[in-house]
Amino acid sequence: MGKGLLFVLTGFLAGCATVPGRLPTTYVSPLQYQNYTCEQLKMEMHRVSRKVNEFRGVLEEEAGTDAAQIVIGVAYFWPALLFLEGRRGPQATEFSRLKGEFEAMEQAAIQNNCSTNIQNG
Repeated sequence: MGKGLLFVLTGFLAGCATVPGRLPTTYVSPLQYQNYTCEQLKMEMHRVSRKVNEFRGVLEEEAGTDAAQIVIGVAYFWPALLFLEGRRGPQATEFSRLKGEFEAMEQAAIQNNCSTNIQNG
């Protein structure tokens, strides 16, 4: 594969939807949860965890679709690569924010000596 084609392919891969595990977590201050009771924290953590899992599914599907488009585009019709969606769409931004909220609630739970036993999917 020529260096020019490799460079173009690398550029398109950078524009693909990112796998959710590689998205950064947006910082959210735990101070907004400091007055929550342990039960309120647990309920909110459940809610946010469900939403994170929903967004993870959507983002994984987008990443898979982009990967398939790259294979087809490189093999058959490279101009199709120009229609790939950007990697930081609204779902990715919301996913990162929700991960930050979950971490902030975890910190608030620790500070309040709460036992929530919830894992962020």
